[in-house]
Amino acid sequence: MMDVAERAASLGGELAELRHALHLEPEVGLQLPATQRRVLSALSGLPLELTTGSALTSVTGVLRGAQPGPAVLRGDMDALQIEEKTGVPYRARTDDAMHACGHDLHTAMLVGAAQLLSQAREELAGSVIFMFQPGEEACDGAGHMIAEGVLDAAGDRPIAAYALHVMSAGWPNGTFATRPGPMLAASDALAVRVRGVGGHGSAPHLARDPVLAACEMALALQTYLTRSIDPFETAVLTVGSFHAGTRRNVIPETASFDATVRTFSQQVRDQVARETVRVCEGIAAAHGLDVAAVYSQEYPVTVNDEAETAFVADTVAALFGGDAFTPMERPVTGAEDFSRVLAEVPGAMVFLGATPPGGDYTAAPFNHSQYAAFDDGVLSAGAALYAGLALRRLAAAAGRHDSREGTA
Repeated sequence: MMDVAERAASLGGELAELRHALHLEPEVGLQLPATQRRVLSALSGLPLELTTGSALTSVTGVLRGAQPGPAVLRGDMDALQIEEKTGVPYRARTDDAMHACGHDLHTAMLVGAAQLLSQAREELAGSVIFMFQPGEEACDGAGHMIAEGVLDAAGDRPIAAYALHVMSAGWPNGTFATRPGPMLAASDALAVRVRGVGGHGSAPHLARDPVLAACEMALALQTYLTRSIDPFETAVLTVGSFHAGTRRNVIPETASFDATVRTFSQQVRDQVARETVRVCEGIAAAHGLDVAAVYSQEYPVTVNDEAETAFVADTVAALFGGDAFTPMERPVTGAEDFSRVLAEVPGAMVFLGATPPGGDYTAAPFNHSQYAAFDDGVLSAGAALYAGLALRRLAAAAGRHDSREGTA
């Protein structure tokens, strides 16, 4: 089997150029026309069947191999609405968007994997679906792509799915990390709108103040979590947005707040959905106010298949040596719409440490920071792992002996 890591290393400069071009022109949400054009251009000339999305500017590529069935490799492409302050030479040209989560690296890595696997097409035991996805950041791009048929793009249902995610801090540079079972949390939303009776701030007895009631709700929800959720379970609720009033001497008619909720089991998720609404309604009733508390379940828990997680660790060791893999003790309370794919196809999400050289991975700015920076040096490793996973996983399904050999 081809030496994936060695060939990937030869692509490092080319992938860095692509990553810098993407970084210069970040796009947010489901519509990424410039990013889509760059991806299609980078894939031009490869033996891929390419299609684009209808509801979003996705790109799906299929590389045909022998049966038994396809594997899915996912790379997200969207940026964040953040002003970049990294100071890198290829800093975003716009002040209202930035690739602060490394999706530009993911896209370049997946292009690299497409190049590597196209070179090794005669060795490929099955087909590979390349999933270039917009809208990972709170737009459910994966859900849209699934609805448009990405998982059936090769004709047969995939047997495995993998995604990489670079981390600007938390793990040593070049180290891969993952775990079986829950990898990332479910992400839900709680929206609360309290309605009272406005009035003059000097005479609160003549009004019904929604501000104090909303504040009480925000605090009571924290108490609820500590007194109602099993301490061996995990639930995080953060109020990130609170709005009320226009002037200091006016009691407003309404107050509102929005919270994000993270959990790791459906049982706890359902419990929190019911009881956070009950807490808000009870406090509103005590104050004689009206409240609309709406709990929305959004992204499910990202659950890695146990066998596929072990296969990832084995493949990392085969490509880069055993020291390149670190088992994760605990899941991360962030969330991912790749959970949609893993709910339908066994697979795994994998982290890759990408703190720039000279940086301290224990103290560097984390993903989503204005100062988050990522090392181009990990691009070839990410491309190699994507390609190695596809080659070895499809070979294993076909019963080929070399799928478990250390040369990947």
